[in-house]
Amino acid sequence: MSFISFLDGAVGTAGSASTTANMLSTVVPFVLIIAIFYFFLIRPQNKKQKETEKMINALKKGDKVVTIGGIHGVVSSTKEKTVIVKVDDNCKIEFSRSAIAAVENEKTLESKKDKKESEAESEEGSAEESK
Repeated sequence: MSFISFLDGAVGTAGSASTTANMLSTVVPFVLIIAIFYFFLIRPQNKKQKETEKMINALKKGDKVVTIGGIHGVVSSTKEKTVIVKVDDNCKIEFSRSAIAAVENEKTLESKKDKKESEAESEEGSAEESK
């Protein structure tokens, strides 16, 4: 009888090990999915949101801005929750700070200009090579 009780104990141990392995094989994919979501979706979004808040808080008079609606102008004055943007000589519009999509400073404009010039040069070079 001791041999039979030994076998019962061995079977019980093997059963609990397989249960643990099944549970582990079920939990690991969920953990991996959560990690992927964090590194590819959540973390970059939080980083972008912090940069946007930093940009909005740093707005000052004279900054060239673009609104979410695509209106380009120069900041005329700032208030606590709003910004007054000068669109034309006699036209000023008051926007919520959250409506500002981007600040166009000289560095941004120069980098865009350099990028366009380099693209144009590469297109001319490829056109000459094809002749």
